[in-house]
Amino acid sequence: MAALLLGLLLFALQSPPLPSRPLADGGSSLPATYSPATDNGTTSHPNGTSQQLPQIIIIGVRKGGTRALIEMLSLHNAVVAAQNEVHFFDWESHFQKGLSWYLSQMPYAFPEQLTVEKTPAYFTSAKVPKRIYQMNPNIKLLLILRDPTERVLSDYTQVFYNRLQKHKHYQPIESVLVRNGEINLGYKALNRSLYYIHMQNWLQYFPLESIHIVDGDRLIKDPLPEIKKVERFLKLEPQINASNFYFNKTKGFYCLRDHGRERCLHDSKGRAHPHVAPAILQKLYQFFHQPNRKFFELVGRTFNWK
Repeated sequence: MAALLLGLLLFALQSPPLPSRPLADGGSSLPATYSPATDNGTTSHPNGTSQQLPQIIIIGVRKGGTRALIEMLSLHNAVVAAQNEVHFFDWESHFQKGLSWYLSQMPYAFPEQLTVEKTPAYFTSAKVPKRIYQMNPNIKLLLILRDPTERVLSDYTQVFYNRLQKHKHYQPIESVLVRNGEINLGYKALNRSLYYIHMQNWLQYFPLESIHIVDGDRLIKDPLPEIKKVERFLKLEPQINASNFYFNKTKGFYCLRDHGRERCLHDSKGRAHPHVAPAILQKLYQFFHQPNRKFFELVGRTFNWK
């Protein structure tokens, strides 16, 4: 009898794992490491909370105000946010770990709460829309945009300070924006501001009704009306109000107040842009004029961009 039990135990240990169920469609499909053990999209915790795949993703745009948006959205009791940018759908090294790994990056939430993550690089990555659609075609997407020229300058400013802190060489802004008297089309920051190109890719997989566009310029100047629109889009009970915001004169932007606790964004946010010659700024405004019009037509909405 003991020999029989030992034989059964050895057989169980050598049995192959349950097959995974990747979606069909080659390299862009969800990796096979998505285990059926997490097939319901949750992992439980004894206190009644669980990690769940996000029902909301802030997809971008870089230097558009994504950190401010997720911090403001976290003021709502029904929303729980991942602390870090996950980069699951755009980084192959992460994507190949599968949805079980993605799930492990999410915060613990109660059943009635919604989980949100933000990764600004998602918006400009051509492979991301399809991958998110394969995970959840009904997901709610938040896209925060700023004036394209201002976004380019913020993009440069972030790279400038990063290189300065690491004592690395940096190029003056004029030399990256303009080459031989013309706008430098090889500058990646310019491509990130061509919103209509990237939006076309997203609309191949998601209807416009699934993507709420937040006006990043207005969010900075007057956050409450913009965050109330987000509440309505997500069908959240109205909860965030004027008492959650106060203007910090030292920093020059709005900070948050949550149950008596005050907090501001990191000092790296809201940095002054470098001075740019008016002639170069004018070239940028002219460069973005036509792409902006195409974007307005695409989303059926206009923004107060120069």
